[in-house]
Order: sequence, then structure tokens, then C-alpha cells
Amino acid sequence: MDKNYKWKVLLIVGLVVFSIWKAYPPQQKINLGLDLQGGVQLLLQVDMDKVPEEARKDVTSRVAEIIRNRIDEFGVKEPDITTQGKDQVVVKLPGVTDRERAKEIAGKAAHLEFKIVSDDAALVQKAEEGTAPAGYEYKKIKNSPNDEMVLLTVQPALTGEHLTTATVGFDQYGQAIVSLTLDREGGKLFDKITFQNIGKRLAIVLDGQVYSAPVIRDRIPNGKAQISGNFKAAEASDLALVLRAGALPAPVTVVEERTIGPSLGKDSIESGIRASLFGVLFVVVFMPLYYLFCGWVANLGLVIYVILVAGSMATFGSTLTLPGIAGFILSVGMAVDANILIFERMREELETGKTARAAVSAGYHRAFSAILDSNVTTVITSILLFIFGTGPIQGFAVTLTIGIIASMFSSIFVTRVIFDYLVKRNPDLKFKMFHIFHKPNIAFLRKRGWAYAFSAVCLALGIFAFTMRGKQNYGVEFTGGTYVQVAFKQDVDQAKFRAELSKQGLKAFTLQRFGEASQHQYIVKMAEGNPAKVGIAAEATVGKGAFDIQKVDQVGPSVSGSLRDKALLAVIWSWVGILVYLAWRFEWKLALAAVVGLVHDTIFTMGFYALSGREINLATIAAILTIIGYSVNDTIITFDRVRDNVKLMRKTPFADVVDLSINQTLSRTILTVLTVLLTSFSLFFFGGSAIADFAFILIIGFAVGTYSSIFVSSAFAVAWKSKK
Repeated sequence: MDKNYKWKVLLIVGLVVFSIWKAYPPQQKINLGLDLQGGVQLLLQVDMDKVPEEARKDVTSRVAEIIRNRIDEFGVKEPDITTQGKDQVVVKLPGVTDRERAKEIAGKAAHLEFKIVSDDAALVQKAEEGTAPAGYEYKKIKNSPNDEMVLLTVQPALTGEHLTTATVGFDQYGQAIVSLTLDREGGKLFDKITFQNIGKRLAIVLDGQVYSAPVIRDRIPNGKAQISGNFKAAEASDLALVLRAGALPAPVTVVEERTIGPSLGKDSIESGIRASLFGVLFVVVFMPLYYLFCGWVANLGLVIYVILVAGSMATFGSTLTLPGIAGFILSVGMAVDANILIFERMREELETGKTARAAVSAGYHRAFSAILDSNVTTVITSILLFIFGTGPIQGFAVTLTIGIIASMFSSIFVTRVIFDYLVKRNPDLKFKMFHIFHKPNIAFLRKRGWAYAFSAVCLALGIFAFTMRGKQNYGVEFTGGTYVQVAFKQDVDQAKFRAELSKQGLKAFTLQRFGEASQHQYIVKMAEGNPAKVGIAAEATVGKGAFDIQKVDQVGPSVSGSLRDKALLAVIWSWVGILVYLAWRFEWKLALAAVVGLVHDTIFTMGFYALSGREINLATIAAILTIIGYSVNDTIITFDRVRDNVKLMRKTPFADVVDLSINQTLSRTILTVLTVLLTSFSLFFFGGSAIADFAFILIIGFAVGTYSSIFVSSAFAVAWKSKK
């Protein structure tokens, strides 16, 4: 036995204990994303054109800091405010469901100005006729009962930079007001302004809107002022909040909004847990049924894997999202893939007459290169997902990466320690396993002509369907627009709902059923429009409280264009990254053949997806990149055996070597894809409608990936290697 065996055991025990300590109880230690607990996510674009060139260097960070101060006062638990690029701020507010209020607090510039109102009748008359005099502006007082207009000086007499505090109060009529206090310098200026303009009106302007214009009755020496404007108490409170936090150094615009209702978040958690349990159950049952005792060892390693993943997420403060749950379930299937490779190698070594100890050692040693290459290619795509993805997709990438690392440790290190202990205690230990294919001898490459024809027809059909559907292929994330998901408590008259939507002025909209019939869910999509109007139309259709706005996605055209570019770059860079890595690990012709298979799989899957009538969104791109990272695994398994056989069969034609290698690895190729298909089917059937499309594309991609590793990548490798 390895002399360091005791230290290995202590390392495993230590990591397990540490992970349990960090992750328990999971509901308190693991952060949930907005899609699991509900909330609002905003992407704010900072208008740099309104900032002097010399002052642009720290502007975005300052905006994020001010918004963070506002949100902290708002009382949101564990908000996440971060900068993105040079001129964007991402605001995540878990648990917040009042989207309009959240947008008002985060996006209000809070630029406060005091301006003198002109009482010159001639100037006012000129403004009323449509031409404001130079140095003046003609504006309406907000919420004034008779739409009163006032003529203001463009240049403010005083700004909000001297504001020290703002609080909510009430006037003698019980109306909510915002009381302002200025600093010493501001108080002196305010005293001077009021003294010099007694009898005139002083307009209080916030973000270009006139809130009130009271008459100055006397000088105000104490630096006190107030804003009135027929406020509701909540409006006055929010206004005071943003004024206290300070004005933004530049205007911001909400270019992307995502809102998840709490009920949908709860449903997502329940469906995610259900899919996770079934996915793990499928794998846990399959392994002992096929590999018998070795399968139980793999299951023990899987238990440790789950503990390590939970502990890692808690330790690094990772956020678990709905796609993240999908990533976890998927990585469960990938975790046992490594054990399948090892067990199949052990079987081959045992068939040569080696002892159990020698078979274990050789099995782990010879399977390591294929396991390493397979996992590295998946990590490459996970990194690209994190770089080019946003929100939940980054959560998926993080969970998948953590899962891959943990699976490497559990499948290679943990199970090896267990087997070493067992063969040390009983050198004559027998490892019995079932075997689907016993030394198959199928001439796969002789049938590659038929495979080429099949692929050509399928690719042509897919490309035709994709082209014909045009913009219908894409969700609002890639086209821009608004997506609102509504759930009614009982069946609804669709014609009436559609008519009410039209009454709200939503002309260019589509209405479609969504999810299971018993859930009475509908999706409203529109190129532009206020999502709040969907709620108004729903209330007019079924009454107040009889529906729930579950989800709102609002994406501006600039963001959708950026997301499209990022998605395309992510796919292309994944091909390039895998090509470079495989060229280094194998040779460039084999690497190029593998990437041809990946391009084939990508086009094939996207075409089939288009034929199914589904829409492409960010989750779809995440699934495509997952397929790219994983489908190359089967090719790596075959090429890894080709690399070994070429050294042993130097005089054998390369085509025969490849055919033999495909047959030798056929069992593990089918078994590895079977495990991830089992977990993908679990996602599809038990993960809920929110990730059904994600799971669907994984199922198609994994299946076609196995086909292409044999009939596309291997066939191209033979074709290119045969040429001088």
C-alpha cells in the first residue's frame, strides 16, 4: 500500500468535515440567485457623454457606490451591486418584487436645484407663445392640479451639493413632504438667495422636474427647505432616501431589467430539488446494477463529491441559480463518467490475467489521460461561459466548474484510496462487472458514406428551418423587447385578455400559453412597451388578486446586440480553445477532426432546436457550450486509444487502427453518454418548464455528439491522415 495512504485518508476526511461545516445548514450557507428566491436585476448604462473628459476615470465606480448606499437604506438583504465594463452597473436585489420602485431608487439621478421663477409678464407671455427667452426655461409643475407652468432661470441659484440630510415630514394639511437641511455654506447661500428674492417664487427642481415653486415670504437663515408635490408617503420616503445618498455624477438609463416573482422562485426551487434527486437517483441505481461492487465504490465517491461541491460553493460564496442546479445535476453524470473510464480499463487489465492490485493501478493510470483531457475541455467552455455570460449563466458556469474539479478529486483520488485499501486486505479480490459489448468488431468507417449523407440531410433541414424562422428563432435577450410571464389562478378567456392588452396600447405583442395546462400561464412579448400595462390588462380581465406576474425581462436593443455578439464569440472561442488544447495533447490533424465534429454538433443541434419551434436564449447558448465541452469527450476517449494503438500497431493501416479503437472504447462511449442522458432526462421531465428547453437541447446534443465522435470526427481523422 502507498506509504502516504494515511495522509490521503486524513486529507479526504478533513475536506469532508470542512465541507459539511461550511455548508450546513445549506439554506443559510448557500446563496440563492434571483431566479430561485425572486427579486429584481437591473443593468444601468452610465451616460458618459454628460461627464467631462477629465472626470470619467472613476465615474462608474462612484455611481455603483451611491446606488449601494441607496439600496442599503432601502433595506434590501444582501444586495449585489457591481460595475460591468467601463460604463455599466449591475444591480441585483434579492427578495424585491416592486420593480418600479426599485428602478426609481436605483436609477434616479437625484440632481437637486433651486431656481428663481420669473414674474416678468412680458417674458412669461413670450414663453406661453412657444419661445422661452434666452437664459430661461418654461416647465410644468409636477402633479399640479391645473398643470401650472412656470418660467425658470436656466442657471440654478443653488444645487444639492450642499445638502446634508433629507427626511420625510407632513405639512399642516397632512400631505407628505421632504424636509431638507443644508450645510453651513449652503445655509449662507440660501439665506442670501431668500433675502434678495422676497416676494418671488423659488422653484425646487429634481432631475429636471419642477416639484414645487413656493413664494419666498421671508429670508430663511437656518438652511432649511422643503419639497412638496402631492406625494404619497412611500414616494416621499424614497425621494428623501435618494437625496440623502447623494446625486449620481452622471445620468443612468435602465437598459436591461429582469424580475422574478417569489412564487416562480419557490416553484423553481421545488422543481430543481426534484430534478436533482431523480438525477442523482438514476446514476446511483445504474452504477451498482452494471458494475456491481465497483458501482458501490463509485457511489461512495459520488456522496463525497456532493459534499465537496456544497462546501466549495459555501466557502467561495457562490450563488446557486436555476441553471446552476442544472449544472450540478449534469456534473453528477460527468462525475461517474471518470469512474466508467477507470472501471472499463480495469476490466481490460483483469482479462489479461493481472491481479486485482495490478489491474487497479493500471486502470487508473491508463484512464487518467482521457479523464484529464475530457475535463479540461469542459472547463475551457465553462470559463468562456463565465466570461461571456451574465447572471444565471455565470452561476451555471461556476457550479459546473466546481463540479468538474470535485469530480476529478472524488473519482480519481477518493475511489483509488478505497480500492487500494480493499486490494491490500484481499489481494485475490475479484471485480465482477456486466459487459454490454464483448470484443465487438464492427466496421464503422466502411459506413461513413451513409453517415455523411445522413449528416448532410439533417444539417440542410436544420439550416433551412433556422433560416425560414428568422427572428422567431430568438428570444427577447437577442432581439430586444419585453417578456412578461403571467400566471392566472384559474382558466382565463384568452380573447378577453388579448383585447385588454390591446386597450393598453400594446399593439405589437404576441400572447401564447406556457407550461402545463393546469398552471394557466401565459407569455406576453412585445418589441417595446411598459410591462406594468400587462398587469393592468390582467386585472381588468380576471380582477385583482386573481393573477401573478411571475417574470419580467426587458432588454434594450444595445444590450441584445451585445448579448448576440458575446454568444457568437463564446461559441467560436470554445472551438478555438479546444482546437489548441487538443493539438497540443494529440496532433493538429486529430484536433482539427475533433473540432469539425464540434461544428457539426453545434449546427445539427441548433437546426433540430429550430425545427422544434423553440427560442434561442442565453440558457440555450449555455447548453450549446456545454455540449461543445462534453461531446468532444467521446472523441477524446477514442483518440486516446488511437494514440496508444498507433504505437503498438505501426504497420497497420491507420483506418484499421481507428476502427479497432472505436470498437475497444464502444462500451465506455455508450455508458458515459448514458449517464449524462439520464441526468438530462431528469432535468427535462422533473426540472419544470423554466429549464425544459435547456434540458431538451442537452439531450439532442449529447446524443448527436456520440454519433459524430464515431462517424464524423473519426472519419475525418482517417481522411486527413491518409493524405500525404
